[in-house]
Amino acid sequence: MIIDCHNHLGADLMFYLRGEYPYAQDLPTLDHHGSLNGVDAFIVFPMVLYSALNLQRLRKGEIALEGGLETIPYALENRRMMEEIYGLFPEMGRRTLPFAMLDPFREQAAQIAQLRKLKEEYPVYGLKIQSTMIQSPIKSLLAEGRGFLELAREWDVPFLIHSSINPADLWAQAHDIVDIAEANPDIRFCAAHSCRFDKPALDRIAELPNCWYDCSAHRIHCELAVKNSATVAPLERRFPSDYSDPGRVLADMAAAYPEKLMWGSDSPFQSWVTKDPPKLWSTYREEVEALRAVPQPLFEKVASANTLAFLGLETLPA
Repeated sequence: MIIDCHNHLGADLMFYLRGEYPYAQDLPTLDHHGSLNGVDAFIVFPMVLYSALNLQRLRKGEIALEGGLETIPYALENRRMMEEIYGLFPEMGRRTLPFAMLDPFREQAAQIAQLRKLKEEYPVYGLKIQSTMIQSPIKSLLAEGRGFLELAREWDVPFLIHSSINPADLWAQAHDIVDIAEANPDIRFCAAHSCRFDKPALDRIAELPNCWYDCSAHRIHCELAVKNSATVAPLERRFPSDYSDPGRVLADMAAAYPEKLMWGSDSPFQSWVTKDPPKLWSTYREEVEALRAVPQPLFEKVASANTLAFLGLETLPA
């Protein structure tokens, strides 16, 4: 069984307005790619940039809450995703495990109220944060955003959180995420994108029973590692492997962290094309091919067992 633990649905207004790619994905597209490649289920959540942000500022690549189409971060996007899954395409929707997206830094009380209303109507299997793009410090979860931790604790659902190691990223440092997990041992956490191959962060995750990491957008991160980009860990901290071979890297990480690695594609962001180079291209098929380089019995752990443990489930919902 294969569970893809990291997928976006909906439209990204900033990417679209700025002529960048990708900017959208609907459930039939995700289901099509998954079906072609033997994927059984998908964790899904909305795109990152939300309609409560000022569109004129988004067009310039700037983040501002005032003057948006909506007033509450992700209220429209979370509900729109649920209506697509359970209203428009319920048969496909049975293969999804939807997470609600949130902004930990802005309008927390209003978001929590909307999330409670959402969960009265639809299942919510977890909470997702991508704090880099919305410039929202992840450490807000330990301060003004603590209500989201209480919500996860009350609902017994996990967090999946975008991670970074680039010093220029002030909002999503991998070690900050691990600090939050360490301070909240009764809540489950996943740090996305293999912590950019930062071995100290991965080693810390390995020591925490409530923390995992996913390998989403794996192939383009391997490409960045080959180029020694500042967006991945420097050589002295980088997990040792042959980054010219993404399948080899996944197999090595699975052997090193057999209970912690979760496979995810980051669809449609397995490719990343912005106005600033580099242009990074991959396909859903290539992401699955890298996963298939992991030998049994590690394959089953990475492809599904670790994700079920992160979700707090023994099996997929019927």
